[in-house]
Amino acid sequence: MSVGVVWKTAAGAAARSVPGSPPAGEPPAGSPREAVSMAAARRALGLKPRELELAVEFGEIEAVTPTPSVRGRRGRLIPVAELVRLRTEEGFPATLRERTRLVGAGEGADLMGISRARFARLARAGCFGPARFSLNRYRAVIWFYRATELREVAEHQPALLRGPLPEGVRRLVEQGEDWRPRHWRNRRIAHVTRHTADPWAAAAAHAAVLAPKVLAEAVPDPLERARLAELRPELVTVRPDSPQARRVVRGLLTADGEEETLWHRLGLTLALGTARSARPLTSRTEDGSGSAPQSTARNNPSCTTEAINRPHRS
Repeated sequence: MSVGVVWKTAAGAAARSVPGSPPAGEPPAGSPREAVSMAAARRALGLKPRELELAVEFGEIEAVTPTPSVRGRRGRLIPVAELVRLRTEEGFPATLRERTRLVGAGEGADLMGISRARFARLARAGCFGPARFSLNRYRAVIWFYRATELREVAEHQPALLRGPLPEGVRRLVEQGEDWRPRHWRNRRIAHVTRHTADPWAAAAAHAAVLAPKVLAEAVPDPLERARLAELRPELVTVRPDSPQARRVVRGLLTADGEEETLWHRLGLTLALGTARSARPLTSRTEDGSGSAPQSTARNNPSCTTEAINRPHRS
């Protein structure tokens, strides 16, 4: 069945299924063919575009890619079963909105019951990581955090909130470490790799944060590098409007430090091994294009009070 037919069929199914169970004789909600576009799901759930985008990014709503696509331009679909599940959730939509709520450093500090200075030190030491960022008028980076994650840290790691900082946290702060960009990169790459079945797309996610020289060393084949560039994911939502802003964003997109670089280079190597075996690239065709079919990152420091004493170097 073509994608267009799937979308039309799913849209009708969603309209009938969301309030309750599908009529007799129809496929059960959540079957592979029953899914709707992001726009249709947003209308059915009464969410704003950004709210749905964040819910999918944070894994609160399942999304599927209908067919392989170049850089994801064909969009994603939301299974009807997800719409039914969410609509029947107690407290919906307020509960979903709360799970996707982002807060800045000031609101985050208030939420955790600590000073802004202590919040900044904990964030820099990697005790929790940002989910999004923006640039202010001075091109300074403003980080945003998931409110639910901050609550969990406050609940499960009370030693981080009162008294002297754990030795590991204090050492990282004194050394000038800042894990916020790394946390953000890892989160974005994990999101991309989690939502793709294409090993080339997974490899492209790791390649996206490697410096050009490192990438050339890791992938000497120009055809493979071209394929990775073609599938390079959009990791940022910020649109830089000046050369200075572009430099800032470029810096946030690039792995910093030997440890992080090696981590993503390893992820790239593993994904490439799978991609080469499953879908090897052929030589270039006469029109100059490569012929190839169409698609996890964790390296965050532990901030438990038991493990925080092990310093992590960037």
